[in-house]
Amino acid sequence: MSQLQESSSLKRKRQDLALVSGSMTDGERVLYNLIHSKKDMGIWTGDMKRETNLPDSIVKKSLKLLQSKNLIKEVVNIQNKGRKHYMAAEFEPSKEITGGDWYTQGSLDTDFINLVKEVCLKCIFRQKVATHDGVLEWSRKSGVFTVEVTAQQIDEILRALVLDDEIEEVKSTGLGDFSSVPVGRICYRCKSKGGNRGEQKPGAMASIPCGVCPRINFCTPDGIISPRTCVYYQKWLDF
Repeated sequence: MSQLQESSSLKRKRQDLALVSGSMTDGERVLYNLIHSKKDMGIWTGDMKRETNLPDSIVKKSLKLLQSKNLIKEVVNIQNKGRKHYMAAEFEPSKEITGGDWYTQGSLDTDFINLVKEVCLKCIFRQKVATHDGVLEWSRKSGVFTVEVTAQQIDEILRALVLDDEIEEVKSTGLGDFSSVPVGRICYRCKSKGGNRGEQKPGAMASIPCGVCPRINFCTPDGIISPRTCVYYQKWLDF
């Protein structure tokens, strides 16, 4: 989009907002400006009341009117599902609010996670040795998924499978099963029944799950994501 088009689009948005703002009550205008200022993080109704000092009845009525005008929307905050959380309609909630790609409407999509795991395992098993990019390409061509699987999602699943001791991360030697992978390239293979095929097992400190966890920023002692309920953390403690 050219600078002229961007300027024209921004101008139209401001004009539309000005028209809508003219039809707002004072309570609506105060709340909308506050909610809009929070961008993709949104704001909890309790914080709205604290920051605006508006009566509870005015807040409830104004929120209802703003929603009916499609200016704001209610979103699920995985950190506090019991609290009503709102943001301006033009923003998409941040991953800190939604939990990221593995969450759907505030709930962890375990079925999707398990499906991605199965596809990754099948790819590695069939190819004997597979790189991250190879698994990603294979999964996208499998036709199994109705949505596009991202490189980050594959990376997170591969790390989880390593922690689950279902696959191992190794460097290519360029020989045998590794002949199609450049020497030194990180790749993955399924665990053999005999263990690590004669390779020395890395120390426990090399696989602390918190160090590679993609959700570490959302992890709190009493939160949905917590060391108390983390199976990978417990697995490491039991090592």
